[in-house]
Amino acid sequence: MRGRQRVASRDYIIGHGKEENSVRLPNAKPWRRSLRHVVVASLSSFLYGYHIGVVNETLESISEDLDFSGNTMAEGLVVSTCLGGAFVGSLFSGWIADGVGRKRSFQLCALPMIIGAGMSATANSLWGMLLGRLFVGTGMGLGPPVAALYVAEVSPPAVRGTFGALTQIATCLGLMGSFFIGIPAKEIVGWWRICFWVSIIPAGVLAICMEISAESPHWLFKRGRTIEAEAEFEKLLGGVNVKSAMADLSKSDRGDESSSVKLSELLCGCHARVMFIGSVLFALQQLSGINAVFYFSSTVFESFGVPSDLANTSVGVCNLLGSIVAMILMDKLGRKVLLMGSFFGMAVAMGLQVLAASSFAAGSGAMYLSVGGMLLFVLSFALGAGPVPCLVMSEMLPGKIRAKAMAICLAAHWVINFFVGLLFLRLLEQIGAQLLYSIFGSFCLIAVAFVKKYILETKGKSLQEIEIALLAQEAS
Repeated sequence: MRGRQRVASRDYIIGHGKEENSVRLPNAKPWRRSLRHVVVASLSSFLYGYHIGVVNETLESISEDLDFSGNTMAEGLVVSTCLGGAFVGSLFSGWIADGVGRKRSFQLCALPMIIGAGMSATANSLWGMLLGRLFVGTGMGLGPPVAALYVAEVSPPAVRGTFGALTQIATCLGLMGSFFIGIPAKEIVGWWRICFWVSIIPAGVLAICMEISAESPHWLFKRGRTIEAEAEFEKLLGGVNVKSAMADLSKSDRGDESSSVKLSELLCGCHARVMFIGSVLFALQQLSGINAVFYFSSTVFESFGVPSDLANTSVGVCNLLGSIVAMILMDKLGRKVLLMGSFFGMAVAMGLQVLAASSFAAGSGAMYLSVGGMLLFVLSFALGAGPVPCLVMSEMLPGKIRAKAMAICLAAHWVINFFVGLLFLRLLEQIGAQLLYSIFGSFCLIAVAFVKKYILETKGKSLQEIEIALLAQEAS
């Protein structure tokens, strides 16, 4: 049964009965079939963006209602406790994704987000809010690595970059949604509770719609469930593409090998180099300071007299526009070019922030430099440093370790993210904007050099071809 080919559609019978080149029909567009599955998976990224931004407009109202107004450490905890939960969720995401599959992992991701949002919405004290944010964070940590795995494994190679950028666009839409929903928070007492209740809707949709979405054929194949893998490929790519997809997948080893991967192998064994690349790339993404902008843009803009609703709208629009451009260019220019250009643009933007904070700029000049620098920073981030790291690492990591390795690499992301969220306001007070933004800009330049040296270009290649290329690179 395991080795038998599954013939389940008229298209497949026709393609199978003709010559070999008929498998790739000119009118066959497999991306149309897989797109809806990627869109459903992107709801996890929407929720990630929403919960990242939901405290931006509402933090002041929350602190007043729960009696910790003016306590910057408590405000930082409301932001960063969610990130601590995300670290835990991310750390176990690989084992969950390999154990129960990608579909069930998305549903498990939605559950703590629903529970945590309800707890946050009904909180009457700081501790109640922190507990709710901790629950939400575990779902946030589980979602992004599973989404990266799922998109890489269900997307046709020719559009994998474009589909990968869809998750970043979903994150942008989540951020913008949280900004717009949070605008009345300063005018309407208790509105911040509505902002948390609203997030339950997309989480419920994710859990329900994932039930009818495709499972990853790669995961099924690794488990030795070949017939089911063929069925999922037909659902994702169409019957005429099943044979070529299965042939490509067969280049990798079959069987439930994921359970044999030990943590020591990932950290110190033959996979240590690619693990190092992934962990450092995610760490540099956060050390650039991007989430400090998303968490505290209202505070920074208001210091220059810019209304927070206008500031957050501008940040959201720049983030969305950059992500759309990245989606268009991802499979044309490639991942490496976008990453290098993105980090360099972020370094330039931080230079503008440093100049705005210096004695050379004053009054309206400092405001234009700071606001312009922040918007350029967000735009540059969305062009590459936002969407590319998760995508490129899900492509570069070998299939045998992909889920667990992504979990560990993203754990580095959440650790840095936690401390940036916790300490940004305190550091801004103690060392000043000029030095803090100089540090962020320096990390952006380090990231440019790191990407140039270590990141492999993956556009247009199948996951198996990328794995072979990495092995050849390591051997040389």
